[in-house]
Amino acid sequence: MSILLITKPTEACREAQRFLRALAPDCVVLEGERTDAMPDLLRKWSGDYLFSFVGPWIVPAAALTGTRQAAWNFHPGPPAYPGIGCYNFALYDEAAEYGVTCHEMAPAVDTGRIVRVVRFPVFPEDTVALLKERSMAYLLVLFYDVVGALLKGVPPGVSDERWTRQPYTRQQLDALCRLDHGMSAAEIRRRVRATTFPGAPGPYFEDGSPLPR
Repeated sequence: MSILLITKPTEACREAQRFLRALAPDCVVLEGERTDAMPDLLRKWSGDYLFSFVGPWIVPAAALTGTRQAAWNFHPGPPAYPGIGCYNFALYDEAAEYGVTCHEMAPAVDTGRIVRVVRFPVFPEDTVALLKERSMAYLLVLFYDVVGALLKGVPPGVSDERWTRQPYTRQQLDALCRLDHGMSAAEIRRRVRATTFPGAPGPYFEDGSPLPR
């Protein structure tokens, strides 16, 4: 049985790696950041299972075709928030509920058939960092459950859930960060909450004005 996992160098991602290696010691792991070049192995992949746990690269169609059994992505957002910026747009929308999704991979990002969704509440005190942290905990449990069952011969099938919109894009996320003085105070507060994250560019006024406290 040949298995490939693509993921990032974060604590949660390495927990997923450790779990998979315990079940399948011969699995191959490709770890990297979004800005890293895609490894040649992923371009040429052919095998039984391909898993992306918050993977940094868009999996080529040839690798999906070369996967014989299952190609699954573990997305840190629910079906209402496909694509990039899922935490940000949920907080901007003041969503009462969030979630994480396992779905079959398709050539277009976050469009494949949904395998399972786990949902949980969003709290008024949530920031992007807090929502992300909690989402990764739920995503790990989802990975344990569905991959563990699959590799023990109990495939979960597919869900009746459906994606509810087109995937968000980086351009849309960048636009959410932009503030201007014509916006209401409430709109500015929503955008600041939704786009403030340590180490990220975050919200800004185009004229360089300081953010409201």
